[in-house]
Amino acid sequence: MTNQQKALAKTLGLIVNPLAGIGGTVGLKGSDGLATVQKAFALGATRVSPHRAVEALRELSDLRCELELITYPAEMGEDEARESGFEPTVVGSIVSGHTTASDTQRAAIEIVKHTVDLLLFVGGDGTARDIYEAIGNAAPVLGIPAGVKVHSSVYAVNPRRAAELVKEFLKHRAPVQDMEVMDIDEDEFREGRVSARLFGYLKVPFERHLLQRAKVSSAVSGGSSRAIAEYVVDQMSDDYCYILGPGTTVRAVGDELGIDKTLLGVDLVHKRQLIGKDLNEKKLLELIADRKARIVVTLIGGQGYIFGRGNQQISPRVIREVGKENLIIISTQAKLVSLDGPLLVDTGDHELDRLLAGHIRVITGYDQESVWKVEY
Repeated sequence: MTNQQKALAKTLGLIVNPLAGIGGTVGLKGSDGLATVQKAFALGATRVSPHRAVEALRELSDLRCELELITYPAEMGEDEARESGFEPTVVGSIVSGHTTASDTQRAAIEIVKHTVDLLLFVGGDGTARDIYEAIGNAAPVLGIPAGVKVHSSVYAVNPRRAAELVKEFLKHRAPVQDMEVMDIDEDEFREGRVSARLFGYLKVPFERHLLQRAKVSSAVSGGSSRAIAEYVVDQMSDDYCYILGPGTTVRAVGDELGIDKTLLGVDLVHKRQLIGKDLNEKKLLELIADRKARIVVTLIGGQGYIFGRGNQQISPRVIREVGKENLIIISTQAKLVSLDGPLLVDTGDHELDRLLAGHIRVITGYDQESVWKVEY
């Protein structure tokens, strides 16, 4: 980009947390801390955030000649930018392969010094918290979701919609709004207890249909969830294994079966007996190999996601192995009607998300269903 082009260009900052989401498919329910990261890699985890960053940046490729991209070295943005066809301005330094939250905070501070129009970052709730603690409201920001737990409302629905919002903001200066930065205690979370906390607000370009809604804890009606559970159990066939996803509504199915269903993990049932508890992607695939299987999941309160948030163990490979026709979506009617939009999928596999989109039946009571639109 020439000096004249730079003078006319919009400036986009980019930070990639290369470890965000690393614990998802391996069932670690988060990615915070060196010990968790090491365990995730030992279990065969692969990086999630680089793919998510490239997916968004490729959607911005038509802006390459009018966009100055400022990023951090190597896996914190430079690699993903170059893979996407950009020639970024690289600032700062890191020890490649050993990045930490401190690197994210330094990156935010150094990049914002360049007076960026927008800071785009890839990560989860911990990354959003790092950005907030580093720069506060010094610049508008937007997150590309890549974490296991994504409760904050500073994120776009998915990488493609993040790119849409970047374009809208840079071209038309869409209004910004203070959006919540939430995070949870991962140690508590791994013990089956959700302890969410509001840390502050970041200024985010606001387009309701492009932004992820904040997760809310929904008070599940005991009667409604029991009726749903009774119906699901009555319909179970001994010819199938049943993958039971996280959440209180699905745990009611475990209660109906009389098994010790994990609240925030993924379990497997066959012939109404628990045959696998708190399973990761690899173990799920092993246990359902050469067996017919069905998946029972509920949606995330307030957000509407049925895949891609908090249940990454039920990965694209697992979903494809089971088949769309064997998905069982359950929800109380109260949780559904409280949604400000459709159900959502964000599996990280664009073609699978497209396959899952459309309309789907949701079990809302005993022999009661409603039809809901699914978007991606």
